[in-house]
Amino acid sequence: MNAVTSIAPALGVERTGLRRAAVIGAGSMGGGIAAQLANAGVPVDLLDVPGTDASDRNGPARLGVERQLKVGGFMSASAAALVRIGNTEDDLGRLADADWIIEVIIEKLDAKRDLYRRIDRVRKAGSLVSSNTSTILRGALLDGLPAGFAADFLITHFFNPPRVMQLVEIVAGADNSSAKVDAARSYCETVLGKTVVDCKDTPGFIGNRIGCYVLAVAAVEAIRQNVTVEEADAVMMALGAPRTGVFGVLDLIGLDLIPHVWGSLMSALPGQDGIQAFDLPGTKLVQQLLAAGRLGRKSGEGFYRLTPRKTKQSLDLVSGEYRDSQRYDVARLPGGGKDLAALLDSDDRLGRYAWAVFANLVDYVATIADDISYDRGDIDLALILGYGWSWGPVALARRYDRARLGARFAAEGRSLPDKLLEPAAGGAGRHHGRACSLSIAALREAGKPILSNEAASLWNLGEGIACFEMHTKLNSFAPAVFEVLELALAQVQSSFAGLVIGNDDARAFSAGADLRAFLAMIQAKDWSALDAYIARGQDLFLRMRYSPYPVVAAAHGLALGGGCEFMLNCNAIVAHAELKAGLPETKVGIIPGWGGGTQLLRRAAQNPSMAKGAAAAAAAVFETIFRARVSTSALDAREFGILGADDPIVMSRAHLLEEARNLAAEMARTYSVPDQAVIQVTGHSGYLALVNGVQGLKNAGQATEADLAVAEGLATALTGGDTRATYLDEAQIMRLEREQGVRLAQLPATEARIVHMLQTGKPLRN
Repeated sequence: MNAVTSIAPALGVERTGLRRAAVIGAGSMGGGIAAQLANAGVPVDLLDVPGTDASDRNGPARLGVERQLKVGGFMSASAAALVRIGNTEDDLGRLADADWIIEVIIEKLDAKRDLYRRIDRVRKAGSLVSSNTSTILRGALLDGLPAGFAADFLITHFFNPPRVMQLVEIVAGADNSSAKVDAARSYCETVLGKTVVDCKDTPGFIGNRIGCYVLAVAAVEAIRQNVTVEEADAVMMALGAPRTGVFGVLDLIGLDLIPHVWGSLMSALPGQDGIQAFDLPGTKLVQQLLAAGRLGRKSGEGFYRLTPRKTKQSLDLVSGEYRDSQRYDVARLPGGGKDLAALLDSDDRLGRYAWAVFANLVDYVATIADDISYDRGDIDLALILGYGWSWGPVALARRYDRARLGARFAAEGRSLPDKLLEPAAGGAGRHHGRACSLSIAALREAGKPILSNEAASLWNLGEGIACFEMHTKLNSFAPAVFEVLELALAQVQSSFAGLVIGNDDARAFSAGADLRAFLAMIQAKDWSALDAYIARGQDLFLRMRYSPYPVVAAAHGLALGGGCEFMLNCNAIVAHAELKAGLPETKVGIIPGWGGGTQLLRRAAQNPSMAKGAAAAAAAVFETIFRARVSTSALDAREFGILGADDPIVMSRAHLLEEARNLAAEMARTYSVPDQAVIQVTGHSGYLALVNGVQGLKNAGQATEADLAVAEGLATALTGGDTRATYLDEAQIMRLEREQGVRLAQLPATEARIVHMLQTGKPLRN
């Protein structure tokens, strides 16, 4: 655990100058921040108080690492090797090597100030020091500390869990230089892949100030107006809250945190602040739940609970007793949960509740916006990224009719929130003042694509590089995608120096073949059409791979099946850190047909650390495909052999397309077409070894007849089957993939698997 691994830093880390970091405090937040730094390839010291066991003084820090390994804070178990544990008595001197020191200890002012004095004695000059506090003002933290320390100190407030949550709030002061603030922003954005919002030094900053307020209003008003927890959660979802609504999210947070989080915020704010009218900690029902030990999900009971029979029950907000839950569908709300005006104008019970939450939220934000933020757009961004809302209060206010809002606010004695209703500015927040990252959306606003149909487009990215973008559902390979790809390959050759494959989709690079189109050919028993569909993809992917210009995949999100094969056939891949890539075709009874197995074999043969010899390479690839392994991160994909050691990883999704373009432009300067690959295969002996392993699983009841058929097809493609040749080229192996894929498609079990997957989203074990 203490050894430093050779994990390569994520792309962009070196240009920030962050060579080493330190985190003090190994709880869930501190351990999570340390894990994210390690995910980015940054060596990090994780220190905590000494353990009570004299033989293991680093015990608390060790537990912090183990906790992150258990909960998925590390993108790969190997990343944990970049975390060097220690304690604040024996190892504080290590801070002299750190460029960034992050304090994540208990929210006690005296304890933090004392730690800062100790840090200041050992840190190197100019190192950045930041606190992850969510409740204490920067000015209070610095009281009595040297000016030199203050100049290097600011707040970087992460949201939990740090790997998952996108938002980081930065609070700086007039004593911080712009260079120091820019360094902090660069560490958070470029190194850790987060989105930064600049906040003023006020209680709760932006995210918690607004998030805690709206949750308090929603809960207190539901109790006041006799709205059920299910109804309240449905209304809140219609207003933009995540599926957890209000009471679901309170259960998730933990009711025991209400007195601390909400109580601390209320005590820090003046008596006239709007949150004081919605005293969530002082609510009788909340106090009763706390007294009964009903703390939400952590105790198994809160506003919701599961019975021993796994029946969901809800708390009656009047009686305080549990009853069977009665799910309230958002579509039953006035306006179907989609028409905001219809919901807010409705005079029924839920319309009045929705208006109370909406009006109080908009009025509150309008009152405090200038006090807490530098830009109104940051308020929306903080609620969206920090609390999972679909839109923020500023956008919510603009969605409602201005005249109607003015009349209703006037009738209630409220001021019209003019500033919130003004048209959106060119960019939200100071963090948007820097050069924008490259995006298809920006290109679409600026002009038209070079080529386009309903499924795909070709764009000019600049720097002599084009971009092929799919825009089908989850960027799947409908047949029309191939029409544009075929034209694009020729267009790039005549007009560009390189090609990027990428898109702006938040979810997927590509989810693969169009399974419905695939099923239609199976049900029509049109095997020649199916063979032609697979053959066309193979031909285009190989043409792309051996084009006279470099092709770079900007891979992110889901890259599954044919989408993973598309990526694997590129000349290079720039991957977002949270890449979910794999070849799960066996779940629907087929095997990869567009060169997925072929390219994994090629990579395995070129990577001696993965497999030694043709039999070992085939076995490793067989295991990955047959088990339908999908990576949980780019680091995971690298260990599977889906990414190569030289394929860069980008922590920031916003920078992915730009980095892919830059790599394509760099490659184009000296590019030469790669030599045609030839791959060593094992033939019949290797085939038998792979199939016999699955036959053994079938004999033990751990595999089905359909599984065995898939294994036979996959083993044939990966070993050459009955071939007597020692080496096969890519086209020969891909021909085997196609032949076996068409054969498997003709089995009734395959059709059943595809139908079941389309209907349920889950694999059928037939």
